[in-house]
Amino acid sequence: MSTLYVRFLTPGAERPEGASGVGGASGEAMLPQLLTVVGEFTPVVEAVPPDAAFADVSGARRYFGRDATGIAALIRVRALALYGVDCVIGAGPGPMLARMAARDAAPGVTRVVPGSPDAVAEFLDGRPVAELPGVGRAGARTLCEYGLDTVGRVAAAPLSTLQRLVGARAGRELYDRAHGVDRTRVAPNAVTRSLAVERPFPRDELDPHRHRRALLSGAEELGVRLRGDAQVCRSLTLTVRYADRSVTTRTRALPEPTAHAAALTAAAYRMYEALGLQRARVRALALRAEGLAPAALAARQLTFDPADEKARRIEAVADRAREKFGPGAIVPGALAGGPGPRSSSRPRLDRRRAAGPAPDPAGPAPDPAGPAPGPHGTNSTSPSRPPAAL
Repeated sequence: MSTLYVRFLTPGAERPEGASGVGGASGEAMLPQLLTVVGEFTPVVEAVPPDAAFADVSGARRYFGRDATGIAALIRVRALALYGVDCVIGAGPGPMLARMAARDAAPGVTRVVPGSPDAVAEFLDGRPVAELPGVGRAGARTLCEYGLDTVGRVAAAPLSTLQRLVGARAGRELYDRAHGVDRTRVAPNAVTRSLAVERPFPRDELDPHRHRRALLSGAEELGVRLRGDAQVCRSLTLTVRYADRSVTTRTRALPEPTAHAAALTAAAYRMYEALGLQRARVRALALRAEGLAPAALAARQLTFDPADEKARRIEAVADRAREKFGPGAIVPGALAGGPGPRSSSRPRLDRRRAAGPAPDPAGPAPDPAGPAPGPHGTNSTSPSRPPAAL
């Protein structure tokens, strides 16, 4: 038990049942500060954006006179005391088992996987094969078609069978991981400079139209923030959180460094469509712009496309309007609020306004002197202000 996987329950993060958190900055923004808490106990800390970290506590156990569970308890107390952020922690002999253990952990309790082969086999035996690192939806579907739906059944299968199903190299890695063999090590690193936005849904969302609407909103916000900081990004990462707490992450390198919202939106749509979700219950969608660099040093391929140049000029004007009147001053038409399109609701409102107050069902009292003359000497019953243009 020399490795810890610490996942901080920052605002906006998916929390286990019964967990609590405080409002404030997003998890991506708070992660550098939270890593300093882990760094107080061991220098071997690997950041896992947006809200987690690996820590190798092999040397810290002797220094602090505590086992991995005791060090995990200290990390949890320090994070709560300094930043008001709780965390779930898994402990295991390597990064793979520590991360899998954290999925079962609850706030306040560290899930531990002992290092003995029998304990590792017992921990992995009944787990779905999709929980193994490197097994995506397509690979899990292929394995399940042959009855290899749990890690224990994959471990019992011959190596040659796995290699025929998923390939030679992938089959060898799958065989080792099913037996608890993890050759990865915690690699100390800092948080990669990036920007992230998340769009949680009030309830599990099935509608693909609402998924795309959330992606459009997130891409627009990323573009505005990048342009405001005079930055461009080289890649975009999409994270989908499902109702069963599982997560799918996809990263796509952009054709060129950009902060153009249309390019970010197109990349987000392509990654979403490539997932092929069929009535998936999505709880949140997140986008992260990675590989940031100064916009002044980025090269842009000239397209000689008047539509692209017009879109970029409109985007610059919209940025100036947002800076003056607020972030909600200009939004894409697809994100405009209201039950229906503006073009259909505004004329009906104007017609009602132009028609004046509704007539009294009992009828107006008769005026023996007749109606009052209008402003031009004629009888008029129209309201004093002119009607709005239709």
